Amino acid sequence: MVDNLIRIINDFKNFQQIEAIAEGGSLAVQTADEKSDIDIYIFSYRNIPVNERLKLVKKHSAKYEAGCEYFGEGDEFFVDKINRQLDVMYFDINWIERIVNDTWLNYRASSGYTTCFLFTLKMCRTLYDRNGKLSVLKKILDTPYPKELKHNIIKRNMMLMRDKPFASYYEQIEKALKREDLNSINHRTAAFMASYFDIIFALNELLHPGEKRLVKYARENCKILPDKFTENIEHLFARRSKDEIFDILGILDEMIINLKRAIKESNIEY
Repeated sequence: MVDNLIRIINDFKNFQQIEAIAEGGSLAVQTADEKSDIDIYIFSYRNIPVNERLKLVKKHSAKYEAGCEYFGEGDEFFVDKINRQLDVMYFDINWIERIVNDTWLNYRASSGYTTCFLFTLKMCRTLYDRNGKLSVLKKILDTPYPKELKHNIIKRNMMLMRDKPFASYYEQIEKALKREDLNSINHRTAAFMASYFDIIFALNELLHPGEKRLVKYARENCKILPDKFTENIEHLFARRSKDEIFDILGILDEMIINLKRAIKESNIEY
């Protein structure tokens, strides 16, 4: 498998637009299983035309989808010789640099997933770095978690969860429950949970690992967790009857109380 991957990477190196190539996903962090795709990140200063990418893809695959833009620019193809799917994601390296500067150096918090791309950048394994740019960006992240960023993430996302006077996620969920709007309940609960986990990872000074297996990751890596962390989440997303749906607010109340207690016990004021 390794030799075939090297050939594909070498083919990508021929594109002059490419600044760096890295391996990401579960392979990079050594959590891959036999079902895992191979994630390749392409960092460039200019777009690579889809027709040129397609020639490369066809060279290695009979089953492919090039020019995908559903979840960002990328190509997906089944590599015939290794019997595995390869997901290639393209990133503008200037855009990545702005994220590093805005988040890590200027402490700008987001509405959930604040440090998610930083996690991707830090954990990816460099395969090619034409001018050392990727190495420079990764080295910036190899520094202590900024206290100002930690504070800003907690403050912004606590406000969004329930503390802001208007249109907090909690208020939106409450209104959706009164309207029996199940889709809105689901949508706003997902946003609530995005802020909830953003705070937890910031509280533990950990980069956000993305949206998969977060409960398991938090339990294995976070020293600080709210009381009844797993129990509350399991209860929140348990199957329930129409009447039981209205119990959601009670669960959210408890989650917020326990999260605020964990923040206070960590001597953090926001």
